[in-house]
Amino acid sequence: MTNLISVQNLQVSFRMGKTEMAQAVKGVSFDIPANSTVALVGESGSGKSVSAMSIVRLLPDNAIVGAESQVLYGGKNLLQQPIESMRALRGKDISVVFQEPMSSLNPVFTVGEQIAEVLRIHLKSSPKVARERALELMNEVGIPHAAQRMNAYPHELSGGQQQRVMIAMAIACEPKLLIADEPTTALDVTVQRQIVELLAKLQQRQQMSVLFISHDLGLVGEIA
Repeated sequence: MTNLISVQNLQVSFRMGKTEMAQAVKGVSFDIPANSTVALVGESGSGKSVSAMSIVRLLPDNAIVGAESQVLYGGKNLLQQPIESMRALRGKDISVVFQEPMSSLNPVFTVGEQIAEVLRIHLKSSPKVARERALELMNEVGIPHAAQRMNAYPHELSGGQQQRVMIAMAIACEPKLLIADEPTTALDVTVQRQIVELLAKLQQRQQMSVLFISHDLGLVGEIA
């Protein structure tokens, strides 16, 4: 099986002051094969999210990545690519679904506008085409009454529906890799199950790879 992403000897530290450093990731290596789901499992604070965010270079300003660290994608080390290349890659080839949808969604724009914006930026879709595709995506991720919900603001949706909107935004450009960073943590148990099943269906339907981050062994045992 060919690897889509190969993380090799990833080391990440954080500057805690003028002289103090805290090492968060200590030489982690793992591969993400094409068209498959890989789980990154560990307790809170073990460096799961830091490892995943290193792939898309979304680390805080005080993060220092080791010189020997590599994140290989398409024959290139993403850790050494120009920031413009990474901006083009994020959302198009590699997308992220975060833990807290309310902190990721913009409260002043409707959810339909936010999904359409991804398509306009990365695929250069016209406003009309982007809006039509946004409606298709909302139906695809199982949001009821999608046509009406297109005009809703994030606070008007339930937590589960907000997370479905985030997933719709993440899969809008049919990425090769979806990073799901504990996407069910803020949801109740019933909705957790629905989101996990949705991600599994989308992974198979779109033939994308998923990096699923969790501390729940029972959960990842079913999908990875």
